Amino acid sequence: MKTVIIKAGRENSLKRFHPWVFSGSVKSAEQSLTPGDTVDVVASDGTWLARGSFSPHSQIRIRLWSFDAHEEISATFFRNRLERAIGMREPFYAGGEVTALRLVNAESDGLPGLIVDRYGEYLVCQFLSAGADRWKQHIAEALHTLLPVRGIYERSDTEARTREGLKSSTGVLLGEDPPGLVEIREHDLRFHVDLRSGHKTGFYLDQRDNRALMPFFTERKEVLNCFAYTGGFGICAQKAGASAVTHIETSKSALELARMNAALNGLSENAVYLEDDVFTALRAFRDRGRTFDVIILDPPKFVSSSRQIIQGGRGYKDINLLALKLLRKGGCLFTFSCSAHVEPPLFYKIVADAAVDARRDVRIIRYLFQSEDHPVSLYFPEGLYLKGLICRVW
Repeated sequence: MKTVIIKAGRENSLKRFHPWVFSGSVKSAEQSLTPGDTVDVVASDGTWLARGSFSPHSQIRIRLWSFDAHEEISATFFRNRLERAIGMREPFYAGGEVTALRLVNAESDGLPGLIVDRYGEYLVCQFLSAGADRWKQHIAEALHTLLPVRGIYERSDTEARTREGLKSSTGVLLGEDPPGLVEIREHDLRFHVDLRSGHKTGFYLDQRDNRALMPFFTERKEVLNCFAYTGGFGICAQKAGASAVTHIETSKSALELARMNAALNGLSENAVYLEDDVFTALRAFRDRGRTFDVIILDPPKFVSSSRQIIQGGRGYKDINLLALKLLRKGGCLFTFSCSAHVEPPLFYKIVADAAVDARRDVRIIRYLFQSEDHPVSLYFPEGLYLKGLICRVW
């Protein structure tokens, strides 16, 4: 087995089972190593620490597969890890009320760089690290054995691949090519999902539990759904009896799919679909004195690296400030950040600063996080990327 030696004093995080070794912690590595090679990680005193995959182009130089010296990294290893992850999710989909969910959540399932989402009879995979990419075909074959779905599709088309020195890769891995739209079920709602070109792997599965809260807050209320994408939150609000829902989204195709999803659920009335930039639209509403009972802010990632925290933080503050000014007394704000670099305390402070500037009396009534099929390992706090608040505003 090829070996990487880390610097003295840098082994503490590994002893706490954190799955990353950064480039600055590496003392020496064999010259013959190539991307995705399996390596033993050894302390400067020769103590064996872990086994992982080598990535020479990434700041995360090694992503760790195992902390067990006797565990071989093989096709059997991946099948066992996949079987464990899938088995953990079985209670979520066994009854058929939910047909789309995350089956493998990367580091938090002991499979760094691997995402597997299920959409009915199709799986969508992302191989976001050199190690996951190296074992791609074995992983696809194991998935097909464990879950004999109609097709397994790859959506490795994110910026994370670039940081690993990998090219974008999309297409069928096994089985059938998915149709243009796949229909999924989320409790009593149905949605069309574009697996081949939709955001992430097609749908915001991580917001399922938060969408399920709409009936408690939106009945007979006027709702503004910002960054609406294909309508998720707004359609849940309509189903819950909202008197009116306004969706704001810059993507014309996403808005059209939102219309289709509303129609799919018999909810074509009492909805407005506004193709516009959210910042621009909120300012226009403010200038006209337009107000709402419930506002949902589910923006895309504003912060992709630590260097963007200040600029991205301004963006979060701006939209929350505008939204707070548009809420009627007693209204509710659902506000989120999916930027992992914006940790929960910072996000809460940003919202608090926005409330001060908006001169509104605001109470947090619930803290929100990603759905339970997106677990977070205690040893990998970075896995908690989605955080949100429900705020009552006076």
